[in-house]
Amino acid sequence: MTVKAILETALENGAKALDENQSKQILAQYGVPVIRETVARTPEEAARTARELGFPAVVKGLSSQITHKTEAGLVAVGIASADEARNAASAMLKKAGGALSGFLVQPMLRGKREFVCGMHRDPQFGPVVMFGLGGTFAEALSDTSFRLAPLTRADALEMLDEIRGRALLGAFRGERPVNRDALADTLLGLSRLAVEEPLVAEVDVNPLLADQDGNPCAVDALIIPRAPQERAGGREPVPPEAIGALFYPKSIAFVGASAQFGKWGHLLFTNVAGNGFQGDLWLVNAKGGQIARRPAYPSVLDIPGPVDLGVVTVPAESVAGLIPQFAQKGIKNMLLITSGFGETGAEGKALEEELEKQAKDAGVLILGPNTMGISNPHISLFCTGSHVHPQPGSVALVAQSGNMGTQLMAFAQKQGIGIRAFAGTGNEAMVTIEDFIEGLKADRETKAVVLYLESVKDGPRFFKNARTVGKTKPILVLKGGRTGAGQAAAASHTGAMATDGKVFSGACRQAGIVQVETPMDLLDLSAAFSSQPLPRGKRVGIVTLGGGWGVVCADLCAEAGLEVPRLPPEIVAAIDPLLPPFWSRGNPVDLVGTNRMETFLEVASILMRWEGIDALVSLGVTGRRIAIRKNSRSALAADPDVDAGFIAQIQDLVDGFEDRYVAHLMALAEEHGKPVFGVGLLSGESEKTVREVPGAKHRAVFFETPERAARALAGMARYRSFLSREEGNG
Repeated sequence: MTVKAILETALENGAKALDENQSKQILAQYGVPVIRETVARTPEEAARTARELGFPAVVKGLSSQITHKTEAGLVAVGIASADEARNAASAMLKKAGGALSGFLVQPMLRGKREFVCGMHRDPQFGPVVMFGLGGTFAEALSDTSFRLAPLTRADALEMLDEIRGRALLGAFRGERPVNRDALADTLLGLSRLAVEEPLVAEVDVNPLLADQDGNPCAVDALIIPRAPQERAGGREPVPPEAIGALFYPKSIAFVGASAQFGKWGHLLFTNVAGNGFQGDLWLVNAKGGQIARRPAYPSVLDIPGPVDLGVVTVPAESVAGLIPQFAQKGIKNMLLITSGFGETGAEGKALEEELEKQAKDAGVLILGPNTMGISNPHISLFCTGSHVHPQPGSVALVAQSGNMGTQLMAFAQKQGIGIRAFAGTGNEAMVTIEDFIEGLKADRETKAVVLYLESVKDGPRFFKNARTVGKTKPILVLKGGRTGAGQAAAASHTGAMATDGKVFSGACRQAGIVQVETPMDLLDLSAAFSSQPLPRGKRVGIVTLGGGWGVVCADLCAEAGLEVPRLPPEIVAAIDPLLPPFWSRGNPVDLVGTNRMETFLEVASILMRWEGIDALVSLGVTGRRIAIRKNSRSALAADPDVDAGFIAQIQDLVDGFEDRYVAHLMALAEEHGKPVFGVGLLSGESEKTVREVPGAKHRAVFFETPERAARALAGMARYRSFLSREEGNG
């Protein structure tokens, strides 16, 4: 029978799963290596078959009704004789009765390493392939990796290296390394099965046993069929030019404007009007009169001039009535701040869907509802409830949580990270995160895309757009809700272990998205990508003012997946004349507290010229100006004999050197095309993560701790790896 015929017959018979032998027949057709086995119908036939296959043997109950045979007592291993095979089959027959259609008899493979692989159809992203550690503790260990189908060979090979137990793929306790190509072929076969056979809901191969020679073999397998499915149509994409128009209004109407301090209708207007926006501003309030000594019009239809953007804060029940007015006035864009829609439940969702339909028919594009607003520092447009005003830059920030988004903007403002634009997407009635990703691809000013999200509306489109954009500019993602319960466990190990967060993380890695775990990491990577050149690899050189700090940084780099290579003899020889004889002669390069300032510049130059590293971390060389300032204050307060003029000279000397050192590092970054991150000895209130360097192509990036530098470099290295992989696939 063909694969399709097997699946259709099972569905017609009401089977919830194929039996193990049927499952393996299908998998074999897709290149999955399966164990040699024979179906026996009776205990006597099982005994005869076991004798023919040879001992030790395995006898299993064959059933499409019982998916977990081990738990049901339907697996007997180490069978050493025909009598044992007969007795085991008879015992299974008593336990399972009519649920059995026969018995499977297999030779017993020898191998210490058990893996699991499979496929399931994620409700958001579609078919997903899984690989991980298998055996009876597969679900408890949950050491797995996921990718969306279809897979490339590069995807499959990356999956093998992502599991925590990847050491088992190498030589292990006298057994040869696992055949990685055969494992990759297995995952690619599952991918093809998922794409070509829509009647397959789930596949579970556990264990995928590696024998003593490292050859993988599917010892047990399960396929769950599903009825034919029709994919619901996705939302109509919003054109990139429409996204761009939202951020470049020449005139704005505030519908629901208020004279009361603290209300949204006052917060938004005053934020825009009070911070340099040069376009026309119109206030709309049903009562008319004046607000802030400006005329308040009863309706948008009363406004004497054109309007590009309507910012709406009226109650939810009044919003629909604005759509005809917007259409008549020719207002194409609505920033809907108002809440009380889909986030409130079924009634609010119905109200939101009706509003979306009316707006679409009228040609009005709604951003929101329930959004915190938008900002475009390049035209001094700050239309958010929180009055934060980051400097213009190249980092585009889109957040499904307005509060999280504005907090990130506030941090960016404090740390000197320039923002291209900000949008709080709210409920995404019409403009979704997928639309923003596609729109930002076309924006030349955007160098890095930063997303805070909790869900995606269209998984396949999110993945496709992100992978496309990622080839030209990095996408950084912080996802909320990673620890949720995820989807309900299915009948297979694959479904049970595939939580939403794991599938999403796998999709991110596959699409080249740099996923982070904390808001600080998100902003640190924003600073790194927007300010420094991209590393060519993951090898890091470290120069440190103190040995212990360097050791810690080396550990942090290694734990983040970076490499800290040994210094070759020629680099040691170049540094030797600059440092005392007792220096470590290793990477990290310990400057052993030298006070000769030129040494800092010379060692940094030597390391950056070295082709053996792709990036440099400088620890403790800067920040000494703060230490000197603190020491000076204490000395002047405690010792009347201290020469204040002399202390001022020292302070000026250190200040001047640190500025020169930072400028020198940026010149090296430009000359060698390698990123340089600093970690200050101390930091002050005025110290920023990103620092402008006069005349430099790049901006300096200084972190307060070495772990932040290590994580930022690791994120950049992961993105470089994605670009290299895509170039190889191209």
